[in-house]
Amino acid sequence: MTLHYPAPGASPASIQITREGRLKHFLTIEGLNRALITEILDTAESFASMNDQSVKKVPLLRGKTVINLFFEASTRTRTTFELAAKRLSADVLNINIGQSSAVKGESLLDTLRNLEAMYCDMFIVRHADSGASQFIAHHVAPHISVLNAGDGRHAHPTQAMLDMFTIRRHKGDFTKLRVAIVGDILHSRVARSQIHALNILNTGEVRVIAPKTLLPAEVEKLGVHVFHDLEQGLRDVDVVIMLRLQKERMQGALLPSEHEYFQLYGLTEERLKVAAPDAIVMHPGPANRGVEISSRVADGPRSVILEQVTNGIAVRMAIMSMVMGANPGGAA
Repeated sequence: MTLHYPAPGASPASIQITREGRLKHFLTIEGLNRALITEILDTAESFASMNDQSVKKVPLLRGKTVINLFFEASTRTRTTFELAAKRLSADVLNINIGQSSAVKGESLLDTLRNLEAMYCDMFIVRHADSGASQFIAHHVAPHISVLNAGDGRHAHPTQAMLDMFTIRRHKGDFTKLRVAIVGDILHSRVARSQIHALNILNTGEVRVIAPKTLLPAEVEKLGVHVFHDLEQGLRDVDVVIMLRLQKERMQGALLPSEHEYFQLYGLTEERLKVAAPDAIVMHPGPANRGVEISSRVADGPRSVILEQVTNGIAVRMAIMSMVMGANPGGAA
């Protein structure tokens, strides 16, 4: 199902923050300030210790209803959002779009109005079209918050925040770091959100490493240094973020073959040697082993990929509590 959205009158960055400076929606990293991003990370820290508790639940969103509205499949993202909501004591409803009235011809606005009639409080939206979450945020009832769980090639802000949380836990001060993002930058909503977050946090250097066919035009304007050679780009970096090869989004012969891609841009133990000795390896998942990363690296001592999944719950709890105006004090 492909939907076309009218250009709304306000940018997503402007509608997601209230006049008082708090989050109302969470649609994009772009336009946020360092203080607000740091508040999200600090709030997530207060929830992270819950993993060590016998009862992993707080009553911050008790009585609230959260709806996972996924027009695009993603087991890991949907599951971590659901766990985050339930650990905040919210009621959660998962809508199977493939079997919903939307497939039968019901418009998106009709679907929203019907869900609003059920007195829900938050939509978690994942959609293949850029701008879908912004469109929904413009049209929902005033009491409802919208969180973007990934829209087209545009943004995946909660993934970027859990990545920032993971980096901060391992490395601390962003201003001293060299971070390299490797792979399909052109089709990656994750990369865009990561780049915005890293620059807002004043990261020392942000690099992107990819063949020319997988880079957006004028990508340097995003505040990154561009490398086409993997070894040169990885030299002395502190954080390596590998991206999934977005095969389902690519059109045309952008790459000769997956095998050749791995030969040139796949992360192996040998290639990782040029990075800093304590460099960490990240991947938003799901990883294509043998395409963008070798299994020995993905499962190796420098990999923090599973930590990213764990941290995603705490970060999404933080964002959900903040948009609902809940005070997480005493959560830990």
